[in-house]
Amino acid sequence: QVNLVESGGGLVQTGASLRLSCVVSATSERAFLILGMAWFRRAPGKEPEVVAAISFDGERTYLADTVKDRFIISRDNAKNTMTLQMNAMKPEDTAVYYCAAKPFQNWADSRLAAKYDYWGQGTHVTVSS
Repeated sequence: QVNLVESGGGLVQTGASLRLSCVVSATSERAFLILGMAWFRRAPGKEPEVVAAISFDGERTYLADTVKDRFIISRDNAKNTMTLQMNAMKPEDTAVYYCAAKPFQNWADSRLAAKYDYWGQGTHVTVSS
């Protein structure tokens, strides 16, 4: 069993920064090491979209075109934590952000929500104009 807990959301103004964290707990101490992970977001009235993804070893990352010049995804395997650093935020970044995880992920599937097995409860991010 794998549990994901996000934190770091909040209300900020345009141009500000936020740092989201996703802490993974699992019955196996080494579970985090095999997890491909990602951040998705769902804005009001819109379909969920992938924001960023990172491979199990951190060697591969993906950032959506809408955020690639502003956001950074990273992971600390020693702390079972994935992070999304969000800079120069815009009102269109307003959404509920979810972290997701998939054991033994095929990187080709890393952008597909349906391919992830585990999800956090979400954290709200609001960017005011």
